[in-house]
Amino acid sequence: MNLSNLVIEAASWNPAAIAIQSPDEDLTYGELDALANQIARALAKLGVQCGSRVGIWLNKSVRAIAVMQGVLRLGAAYVPIDPLSPVVRASIIIHDCQLSALVTSKAMAEQVLKGDLANLACFTIDEPLHSLSWRNLASFSNERFESPVQDADELAYILYTSGSTGKPKGVCISHRNAMAFIRWAAEELKAQPTDRFSNHAPFHFDLSVLDIYVAFLAGACVYIIPEGMAYIPQRLVSLLVRESITVWYSVPSALILMMQHGRLFEAQNLALRAVLFAGESFPIKYLRRLRQYWSSIKLLNLYGPTETNVCTYYEVHDISPERKEPVPIGQACCGNRIWAVKDDGTVAKADEEGELMVSGPTVMIGYWRQPQQGNKPYATGDIVRLQSDGNYLYIGRRDHLVKVRGFRVEIGEIEATLLLHSNLSESAVIVTGQGSEAYLVAFLVSHVNPPPSLLKVKQHCALHLPRYMIVDKIRYVQALPRTRNGKIDRGELQSRAKQLMG
Repeated sequence: MNLSNLVIEAASWNPAAIAIQSPDEDLTYGELDALANQIARALAKLGVQCGSRVGIWLNKSVRAIAVMQGVLRLGAAYVPIDPLSPVVRASIIIHDCQLSALVTSKAMAEQVLKGDLANLACFTIDEPLHSLSWRNLASFSNERFESPVQDADELAYILYTSGSTGKPKGVCISHRNAMAFIRWAAEELKAQPTDRFSNHAPFHFDLSVLDIYVAFLAGACVYIIPEGMAYIPQRLVSLLVRESITVWYSVPSALILMMQHGRLFEAQNLALRAVLFAGESFPIKYLRRLRQYWSSIKLLNLYGPTETNVCTYYEVHDISPERKEPVPIGQACCGNRIWAVKDDGTVAKADEEGELMVSGPTVMIGYWRQPQQGNKPYATGDIVRLQSDGNYLYIGRRDHLVKVRGFRVEIGEIEATLLLHSNLSESAVIVTGQGSEAYLVAFLVSHVNPPPSLLKVKQHCALHLPRYMIVDKIRYVQALPRTRNGKIDRGELQSRAKQLMG
């Protein structure tokens, strides 16, 4: 089975069930199935065919997901583009991906369809421009669209990530890659047609794959949380209750915001039965509280770069009061094999560290316009430690393992230690300078006034860390800057740290 079959299957046995819901619109499986057929025919008229790539530059919406389904029915692949991307970045992706068509709004189309992109086929979701628009869909049949027979290894979608050179890189995911993850997640969650999945992540972020497609596999409902609501904690908590969400998946920062400012633990009549998080480490003092308050809810820590989908998982049970480090990323899932390779090229044993390697069905086809990954294992760039119980503990990015005054320093350990202080609620540490002039700068958020002084912070660090890992400078901020995906924006902090150090 491919991604394109999921809605068709669900519509065949329960067409009246709600498939997608948002504050503005909802669609049953029958309606979504019919709409996807119409979209497929409209895109085919624009020249999209099996093997084509279609850009989707839209705000999160019911219609955006319907477009994804229409693209898949053609045997084409969709390329979600961040709707808040600057025009320059969107243009780079459009050029790089050699799109056959772009689905967007009239306003966004007018910004990008210039110069050598002026003749790109375009389907507008609102007002007509110079080609087909949503208004034309009624003229296309909603009867079953005869999709081409596709191998499971064919391209399903491309997710663009930030490349080390500054140019976005397209991660190519096949139907087989995605289905291996979706089937595993559905089984692990025991997903049912009665479930209601939240969709917190943007569509260009790989976390959204679980929300959408596990719901479709189970014939359940996915509720789309608009971008403007994603980090407003009170509204998120209200939504959890009002919409009877049963499965929540997000980066940890969204859950922490709800705990700190949304009165999450005061919410009554929650339908939640599973909470999943991924994208970055969950500070242990917040995760411990979550586990204590939600003792009966399944808590899963999922791990995996975009290139591998989710490749490990760890179910969080009781967390001891003495634990200072984040919970493990766990063990392999989705039929993958994982291991850690030390600097000397040998495989890490228990209590040894190395770079995590992944091989298996969820590993990407490769980067767009680059050689395919084939059967080669994917080197994640993440350093892990194999624990004696078989679980892997995330240590940090290889490029975050830096030397300060001759000693190896792990940024994540310092950040976790800072959060052990009762008056600090967020922390991010940046290294600025090199060699003997390398300094540790901590950006901190505190809920007390006045916040702990530099001396107090240093004294706190000294209780837990060796001398060379004690921060040199601190700077308090209202909130840590974050990327569109909810992760800490370390590039922005690096710039601030350089200014701070002069």
